[in-house]
Amino acid sequence: MPTTDARVLAGRHVVFLSWRDQGNPEGGGAERYLEKMAAGLVARGCRVTIFSAAYAGAAPTEVIAGVRYVRRGSKLSVYLQGLRLLATGRLGHVDVVVDVQNGMPFLSRLVTRRPVIVLVHHVHREQWPVVYPGLTGRVGWWIERRLAPYLYRRCQYVVVSRATRDELRELGVRGPRVAVVHNGTDPVVATGARESAHPTVCVVGRLVPHKQVEHAVDAVLALREQLPDLRLRIVGSGWWEAELRRFVQERGAGDAVVFEGHVSEVRKQEVYEESWVMALPSVKEGWGLVVGEAAAHGTPTVAYSGAGGTRESIRHGISGLLVETPEELTAALGRVLHDLELRRALAEGARVHSVRFSWGHAQSAFAHVVASALRGELVDSQDAVEE
Repeated sequence: MPTTDARVLAGRHVVFLSWRDQGNPEGGGAERYLEKMAAGLVARGCRVTIFSAAYAGAAPTEVIAGVRYVRRGSKLSVYLQGLRLLATGRLGHVDVVVDVQNGMPFLSRLVTRRPVIVLVHHVHREQWPVVYPGLTGRVGWWIERRLAPYLYRRCQYVVVSRATRDELRELGVRGPRVAVVHNGTDPVVATGARESAHPTVCVVGRLVPHKQVEHAVDAVLALREQLPDLRLRIVGSGWWEAELRRFVQERGAGDAVVFEGHVSEVRKQEVYEESWVMALPSVKEGWGLVVGEAAAHGTPTVAYSGAGGTRESIRHGISGLLVETPEELTAALGRVLHDLELRRALAEGARVHSVRFSWGHAQSAFAHVVASALRGELVDSQDAVEE
């Protein structure tokens, strides 16, 4: 990071407004990214506050690793609470606001004249009618599609992939003000686990409708005709879990599917190590943090190309396979499971690709965007990954 950036950042207070934080039971890759970017700013001398919704067992206010966490409100009221605290100065003197737009922005531009950076992982066009059918979903999509681009029309944006940048351009977010800052990959956790003796597919992530875990269940059932001992391990939890379990029972897949639930970090790494391949059938991914996590263990991923960020977190034919339809998902998983030579080649490619993305590089790139905002400058860039 340029020396001038370091001088600009020192002592400045950066406030992240986020729906969730990393400790939230529903937290996932977006919250991991948030935590890492906050840590990178703290390391550069910033004061950092993360405001997010309250949840059971979490303190209303606490400091963790130099980051102040303020938690108020519920899944929906968190937005009004965040605006109230920002407008009334209850979050302290603020130099920069990072408004995390997880479908719904905090609309922070309405109550502050400080620089606002909008952080977007992906556009939620496909999720709104599924998660909030009817009027609520239509209003949510209108806010994301029409109101937010207008409100933040002069603000800096940060996205995690070029795919998300392109989606925002379709919504009218144009001009030299969209910086791409990719996710990083965490170091491999040594677990002592080994590849399973029987073919194993894993799915890792929150159990919500748009993750489409049902596609992986159907694929495994179809492939069991040739691989009778094939297993699917589902790691994660979420409000869709009961529906997913019902789906598994209706399909008669109970003996083929193992629900691991919300597991420890070590157990998650063990599952990556034991699995022959990971399925990521999400309808949309800004990046797909789990792709890099699995890849670090030599576990390739089969995912939908249309998800967006997967086209960057996966190198098709090198570190994994990209497909278009559920039928292609099944066929691609079958190829990897049946072809040892292909599986080994993808495993090596996955390891090589994963190390190209480090959190240190991402933190430096994000800090540069914040420093530029403090100088009144807009940044437009494609994040150059490490070779």
